[in-house]
Amino acid sequence: MDSLSYRFFIVTKKPEFPKHIKRGCICFIREHKYKSGISKSAPIKTLNVTPFSSSSLSYDIDVNCMECLTPDEAGLLLAVSDDDEKIKWFRSPEAIQTALGMKVGTSVVVEENGDRLRGTIRYIGPLVEPSFSSPMTGRFFGIELQGIDRGKGSTDGSISYKELFKCDKKCGIFAPFCKVRPVIYNSPTKPEPPAEQTTEGLSPGDKVTYFTNEKCQHGIMLNMEEEGGALFVKISTDTDATGKRGGEIKVPLEMVAKGEILSEPESMDMETPPLETLTDVHMGLNSMVEVTLASGNGYGMIRWIGTLPDRDGVCAGLELEEDYGVSDGTFKGKRMFTCPPKRALFVKLKSCRPDSRFQTSSANHSEKIPDFPHLEENVNVDTGRLEPVPPITSEQIQPLLIGRMRGIQGHCNSCYMDSALFSLFSCSSALDSMLFKSTTPEDAPIQRMLLRDIVNPLRSKGFVEARHVMNFRQQLQKHGYHHSFTTDEKDPEEFLIVIMHHILALDPLLKLSAAGKVQESYCYQIFLDQNHSLVLPTVQQLLEHSFLSSGLKLAEVPSCLILQMPRFGKRFKMFPKIIPSLELDITTLLSEGPQQCILCGNLATEECTDCFKEDIFSPTGFKVFCRTCSSQVHAHPQRRSHKPVLLDIPKSYLGRGFPHTMTRDRLELFAVLCIETSHYVSFVKHGPSSQDWIFFDSMADRQGERDGFNIPEVQACPEVGMYLEMSPAELANQVPRDMKGVAKRLFCDAYMYLYQNTSMSLYC
Repeated sequence: MDSLSYRFFIVTKKPEFPKHIKRGCICFIREHKYKSGISKSAPIKTLNVTPFSSSSLSYDIDVNCMECLTPDEAGLLLAVSDDDEKIKWFRSPEAIQTALGMKVGTSVVVEENGDRLRGTIRYIGPLVEPSFSSPMTGRFFGIELQGIDRGKGSTDGSISYKELFKCDKKCGIFAPFCKVRPVIYNSPTKPEPPAEQTTEGLSPGDKVTYFTNEKCQHGIMLNMEEEGGALFVKISTDTDATGKRGGEIKVPLEMVAKGEILSEPESMDMETPPLETLTDVHMGLNSMVEVTLASGNGYGMIRWIGTLPDRDGVCAGLELEEDYGVSDGTFKGKRMFTCPPKRALFVKLKSCRPDSRFQTSSANHSEKIPDFPHLEENVNVDTGRLEPVPPITSEQIQPLLIGRMRGIQGHCNSCYMDSALFSLFSCSSALDSMLFKSTTPEDAPIQRMLLRDIVNPLRSKGFVEARHVMNFRQQLQKHGYHHSFTTDEKDPEEFLIVIMHHILALDPLLKLSAAGKVQESYCYQIFLDQNHSLVLPTVQQLLEHSFLSSGLKLAEVPSCLILQMPRFGKRFKMFPKIIPSLELDITTLLSEGPQQCILCGNLATEECTDCFKEDIFSPTGFKVFCRTCSSQVHAHPQRRSHKPVLLDIPKSYLGRGFPHTMTRDRLELFAVLCIETSHYVSFVKHGPSSQDWIFFDSMADRQGERDGFNIPEVQACPEVGMYLEMSPAELANQVPRDMKGVAKRLFCDAYMYLYQNTSMSLYC
């Protein structure tokens, strides 16, 4: 997203609503939405802004509680973790201006664990890419430590396996601006030391690739020498410049790259199909291909096709899956495309072959991709429209889904998408409306591909090949929804918001009522007060506590409710175990509608949030009473200070006889996404019994190594039912590593719960 299309604010006074928004919270609003609000004749009192801490929910916040930020200021403050610290540094404009003036190459002092370390800025920017619903992430400073402070850092310039700058091990630090100060010299004219020519980490004994006379060759580095002010690398090679075997050669440093990269012997072009045949295999932009490297096959995607200076024929720019390339998408200083460092490689187009891992069979692999008989597309003969196949029933689970090479085959960080799609569509129709909802002509192919190549094969065959999911990811990337959809790891909610909101323009699944106003969202992130008393919570308790602390109610019963569990990031859980609620009773969470007194069962007229934590009445749920019971309950000395409020009761219920018989509104659990060490898996409940569970992992095993493929697996896990039937005390005493089967992952690693309203099912 372009941050210039947004306005940014920092909350400087705690607003009355919502209660969980604190001073120091940074929010954003789209520019056009902001301008449309201030263009009204009446002065605005609130702005509908989105906190970065909950980028899927927006709130109306009093404008007097916020102050404006520039995009640069917002980026700096987002890197500061504590909200109180954000306010402190926001009130120090000189410090912010100093930080904005620091550039790559600036000498600085950085605070680390109480020490002040000297270093040089090598990188300024985000550590992670923003999600689809967020315009930016925090702006950090990457610093290479210098002198006696070398070795006191925590990184080599990489974070989460992504290289942002390069330095020796433990010589780098990433820090927010509040911990970095520029070095001020006594003399403003003090000359800077001359920049040293980088050796790119070359050491004697390294395997290297060097270029002579437009040829690419390999060897072992012996040493480095300086001649005439220039650096040369002495290399032991199979063939020297005269053609003698076992010789040595001296090559300018700029013509040497560490590691072995693409080898293009003359025989390669003879073994690959001529250019004319490439149209038969649809070789073009975004095609998944493989090429021959010195160390074996390399795999990647074609990101650019054209001609290059001093090279004959049509060439292709590849983004490789691993760091076997030579640049970040530039060729001799000219940018052809953009990718991570050392992932770009430029080769002759005819040297590329279709990625063999996505072929339906291979003589080298003992485990075959299932070969199903040809099935006609499910097309309506009257309308010519592609129709969805109904979800898999409990009776079909065993013959259709259980086993290896079942479910959705994973490839290249696709587990977030595989698990989300399997959870949503294998056994539920909760979101089938998105499969045939009217959409724009440019996005219609994505919708059709989702139905034709993923949902229908999953439900009719029980298996989806990785190439179909990769084609789907390529379409999302091609349409500009994210440039790294085919390579990087994402979160399920990011993918779901792109599909439901940006592509299919699906109406928000969730409508929340807050202080008389309705907020809309696709997912709900559970937030809890710091003083909560939950130890081994159920999902029902988590949702109720979150609604209470945020002052929220449901404006209507949702057809599908997607709940994100409370976490400190993906790796840090707030609770060691969470008990799945097979049903969510949302009756008391609705802002409108009749409710029953929790004591006598008559029509409730009052609600008391002060009684919420008193389990003497009921262990869960908001406490609602009829007028008589409320008077008796609040006559107790400890409750006289409580302030019950009147409920909004439909007029048709007033004046009816007592007692009332009312249907309670419930949602049914149908899937759970779990995460462990950045890998997503899913549990799906396919029947009414507590034992009707299946477990899906799109990368459960692998056939082969770099040139192999992942083996997805679906397995029945009835052991889950045994733990669901335990009392909370029994479950609390269960040691996770000793839990049977895969049950531990459901109770300990839950990331997202999916609930459905079965009364709105599309298939009967």
